[in-house]
Amino acid sequence: MKLSDAQRSAAWQVQSLLLGYPDAQLLDSLPLLRRAAEALPVAVGAPLQPLLSRLASAEPLAVATEYVDTFDHRKRFSPYLTWFMYGNTRKRGMGLLRLKEFYRAAGLVLGDVELSDHLSVMLEFASANPGLGQQLLEEYRAGIEFMRMALRDADSPWTGVLESVSATLAPLRGSERDAVARLIAAGPPDEGVGLEPFGPPSHMPETPHAPAMLGMPEPIGVRR
Repeated sequence: MKLSDAQRSAAWQVQSLLLGYPDAQLLDSLPLLRRAAEALPVAVGAPLQPLLSRLASAEPLAVATEYVDTFDHRKRFSPYLTWFMYGNTRKRGMGLLRLKEFYRAAGLVLGDVELSDHLSVMLEFASANPGLGQQLLEEYRAGIEFMRMALRDADSPWTGVLESVSATLAPLRGSERDAVARLIAAGPPDEGVGLEPFGPPSHMPETPHAPAMLGMPEPIGVRR
């Protein structure tokens, strides 16, 4: 599916917000987000509608609790994408630093409490920088697909956000499917993610290997 820069930018902005904590500000913005989603191509906008409806109809405390239980307590749903590459190894620290400096060079300065590998941050960056953002999200496609399949298998209301993100990226095919299968089979370094929710590797989609971060050299070991 061919998307314009304006369509991708709008989609990534909505997705970024919907992956944030469902506080009062997000809940107040739901009508605007729904209109933005409806203006997107069906493959990108339609998957967002179930979560928009859930956020609009559920008790705020209930949906906030569900968000925390999903993203803060279960590593297989982690929005911190370098974790899928490196787990809790020394390489992750350099990966986070390189991402932060990459954003800074493009004009995005993160606050002290924001981690550079959070998918919401990546999507916010991509929304403002569609060309570089597309490349960045493709580099981290393995983690995105891992997270998408885990949320889908758990029947999470946030599944649609990851389905929408995936729809903005290049179709999965060929060697990409094999790479995601290997990631799922092996799990991140030093962390046993587990294979129970997933089918055998031959049925898994694929994505590129651990990123060289937009042409940068592979990270060396540095502790966070």
